[in-house]
Amino acid sequence: MKTNEQIKKLRESSKKRKFNQRFDLIITLKDLDLKKAESQIDELFVLPKIPGKPSSVTLFADSVKKLEKARVVSGEEIQKLAENKKDFKKMIKETSIFLSEPKLMPVVGKHLGKFLAPVGKMPKPLVGDIQKTVEDFERGIKIKTSKQPMIQMCIGSEEMKDEDVAENIDAILNFLKNRLSKGKNNISKVYLKLSMGKPMKIEGW
Repeated sequence: MKTNEQIKKLRESSKKRKFNQRFDLIITLKDLDLKKAESQIDELFVLPKIPGKPSSVTLFADSVKKLEKARVVSGEEIQKLAENKKDFKKMIKETSIFLSEPKLMPVVGKHLGKFLAPVGKMPKPLVGDIQKTVEDFERGIKIKTSKQPMIQMCIGSEEMKDEDVAENIDAILNFLKNRLSKGKNNISKVYLKLSMGKPMKIEGW
């Protein structure tokens, strides 16, 4: 059964709610020693389709003053943020992804690294077209292993088409096949669930 057909089956078997539920993908892993650095994953992955609400982006940059889809922080403002810890911690909570022009990376690291590093939000270097890069990262999600051999992430919402949710699922699984040392053999089982529903096993894994 194709992935989009399984998504349709999950929708039909789930109780309707008064709010827009999200699709969560749950992947259990096997034959991995998560104590070893090479077995750990902590990466930002850009999905083919925005999983419902776009990720919020904050950009450290001097070359642009304003962007429609991102908060822009200039080089001069970086040190001020470090001095105003309350406001910056609020910004961290509100921001999914931080980006930075390469020349400002050392400045961000010096003044804000102690706040960003512990929560895994050190900025990604910004290269190429700024607007396009920001739009790409709106589709970004964090793929991270923990002490348990399992990865869980939001990959879509009920308002999305089945084909778009399926495209996100297939993209993540292909990424993991290439990223894990034994590829598909490191993936034990794959489940999909709606926020308030029961997990359904994705066939073929």
